[in-house]
Amino acid sequence: MSRPNIILILCDQMRGDAWGADGNRYIQTPNLDYLASLGTRFSHAYSAVPSCLPARASLWTGQNQWHTGVLGMGRGQGPIPNDFPHTLAGELTQAGYRTHLVGKGHFHPNRTPMGFETMELDESGRMPDSDYRVWFAKHAPEGVTPDDHGVDWNSWHARPWHTEERLHPTCWTMTRSLDFLEAHDDNRAFFLNISFARPHSPYVPPEHYFNMYVGAELPEPYLGEWSTMHDDPETSIDRNAWRGRMPPEQIRRARAGYYGSISFIDTQIGRLLNWMQSERPKAFENTCFLFASDHGDMQGDHNLWRKTCAYNGSTRIPFFVVPPPIQGKPQRSLADEVVELRDVMPTLLDVAGIEIPCTVDGHSLLPLLTGHPKDWREYIHGEHCWCYSREQEMQYVTDGTRKFIWLPRIGVEQFFDLNRDPGETCNLIDDPTYADEANKWRSFLVKELEERSCGWVENGRLCCPNNHPLVSPFKDVRWAGTKPSTAGDA
Repeated sequence: MSRPNIILILCDQMRGDAWGADGNRYIQTPNLDYLASLGTRFSHAYSAVPSCLPARASLWTGQNQWHTGVLGMGRGQGPIPNDFPHTLAGELTQAGYRTHLVGKGHFHPNRTPMGFETMELDESGRMPDSDYRVWFAKHAPEGVTPDDHGVDWNSWHARPWHTEERLHPTCWTMTRSLDFLEAHDDNRAFFLNISFARPHSPYVPPEHYFNMYVGAELPEPYLGEWSTMHDDPETSIDRNAWRGRMPPEQIRRARAGYYGSISFIDTQIGRLLNWMQSERPKAFENTCFLFASDHGDMQGDHNLWRKTCAYNGSTRIPFFVVPPPIQGKPQRSLADEVVELRDVMPTLLDVAGIEIPCTVDGHSLLPLLTGHPKDWREYIHGEHCWCYSREQEMQYVTDGTRKFIWLPRIGVEQFFDLNRDPGETCNLIDDPTYADEANKWRSFLVKELEERSCGWVENGRLCCPNNHPLVSPFKDVRWAGTKPSTAGDA
């Protein structure tokens, strides 16, 4: 049998509970739900550094954030380096795959290939001459621009898309992906990254999709007893506010726009499935699909917006793997091991039968599709540097059932039982019933930071010694790796 094709579908800022397969009864995602049913869904998937640049650095290199050198978007950090010795697309290209990206790359500079042979970019407002914007100018009514909806790029405001549905960037991303597939020579295996720039704000889905939710029942935001610390009227006035208690109707409209954006993405995935199954059935049967998001969106939970937070709305992501259908459905439809974006690269290289470079920290997920490896990781360590405010800088550890959070700049600790409280509304850090567990999870974070020798642990205790940003030594020098790794290593 020929090498399998690979389609990696990425969404930007889609939270892990915002689709039907995760049990969300408010949203309509029938195509995603169906595609996930053909493979294995990971219920405890996380983004270790939940903002665009650092999350994508880990995804494309398979490295943890300390080794990518990107600990967030903010103080002391920088863009994704463009000189990693090994990237997912680069390894596949070198092995003979036809590699192509459509949509958002968010590389630096914008047209840095990151190992891809070709790419067609939609970089939102970052790139005036992106392929999408050039195409839009040729096909839109005269005088209309992609920005005429008037909603800013990180805003919590929402409204319907202002022109034809076919001109929406989400539709363009799938149309160009289908054009690539139609023109592709079937004699060569392909790797296609379909990278949607939504549901990241602006929340401006086509009118039909906005109307699906604006008058419908929607979930209320989670509000912990501790979330009053983010009820900040001054900040909430900002159209790009990162925190603040918004009026209920504004939250409803934001969620309608957000859910509508996801349902529109779902429709595009339906286009992909319909086209492949009817026009390229043999290619479909030999194609592996991996679906994920770079991070979530707080959507008003705990009076918080956007991302970079340690809470599930920001860190937990949708994630599933569908092996080529010709191989049959995997034994496990649901896996509860904790996984992260660094696992994408080794998984897809494993699918292709390509050796995993020694610079990769993540692990192939293929063994989890069939069984329960005894030596799987115990937890994920995540963080984000000071970005919007000193109060927002965070460190966390979780396995999807428990989570310990440290806000170092303000000396706050939180501990949550995610099995009982997935919305993280009840901070158990001072609950004597959970004292031993909280100490255990605090010790995991101490271990992670102590191994860095970065000065954030003193006498076995967490400490934030000064006002200087935490910066990885690999920010400007690429990490060379430690030991060989092979396909299937878990």
